[in-house]
Amino acid sequence: MAGKKKGTVGIVGLGIMGGAFAKNLVASGWRVIGYDVDTKRCKALARLGVEIAPGLKTLAAKVPTIITSLPSPKALEATVAGIAAAKLPRRVVIEASTFKLEDKIRAERALKKAGHIALDCPVSGTGSQAQVKDLIVYASGNARAIKKLRPMFLGFSRGVYDLGVYGNGSRMKYVANLLVAIHNVASAEAMVLGMKAGLDPKMIFEMVTKGAGNSRVFELRAPMMVKNRYGEATMKTKIWQKDMDVIGSFARKIGVRTPTFSATIPVYEAAIRQGHGMEDTASVCAVLERLAKVKRGKSR
Repeated sequence: MAGKKKGTVGIVGLGIMGGAFAKNLVASGWRVIGYDVDTKRCKALARLGVEIAPGLKTLAAKVPTIITSLPSPKALEATVAGIAAAKLPRRVVIEASTFKLEDKIRAERALKKAGHIALDCPVSGTGSQAQVKDLIVYASGNARAIKKLRPMFLGFSRGVYDLGVYGNGSRMKYVANLLVAIHNVASAEAMVLGMKAGLDPKMIFEMVTKGAGNSRVFELRAPMMVKNRYGEATMKTKIWQKDMDVIGSFARKIGVRTPTFSATIPVYEAAIRQGHGMEDTASVCAVLERLAKVKRGKSR
């Protein structure tokens, strides 16, 4: 017989990240009610113990807390409008996606007007990290709500940090993602340099991870570069382009030059042009291999 549930939480958006949140919350003892427009995702999560709501209004009526993990600002706007129109008692709505600050603030105002509490809580980590709860939550907004929901956050992450006023979570995410963008291309550049020099890809990975040049991004993405296989995406290049646009726009708005970050943009764009849009962002390695005319084979 199943034990008593720790509480009930709703998740709107059961994609790579939202699906991982749901799976891990169920495993941690939470009752999870999910909704997604993709019926295949709903069926997959139902097999893992997630209760699937027939619609947003039904989900919002059953849960005190709602996490949104959505693919676009348009989806966020529609979700917020649906929650507001339901005219329910106060809900806490946790926005975990990466969007422009203006989109987040617009959502917060609409939810506040409808009597709800909005939290801006993007996460740091890839889809593969999300699967094993290796995420950090950048929480911002109502401090009391964040403190109360800490056990829930720890149901799908390894740490949650209160960064203060609403929007600081997103600001911190932009900083973190800027580094991810750079480290990913730098990892690919290093792998290609080594391979063109005749070093075995596996050996490059093993030696870099033991030395000063290592990074978490290298550890996560270089194994795909070693295998030259990018189909099992933890972050699809096409979706990542949206995050890149968000970071670049924010930096320009506040007057910060980002020469290293900006230098990676053409590499990601080339990955999409070369057919890697639905593959993992580690596929930038294939782009740089092509430029360097690398022919994989036995090491020298």
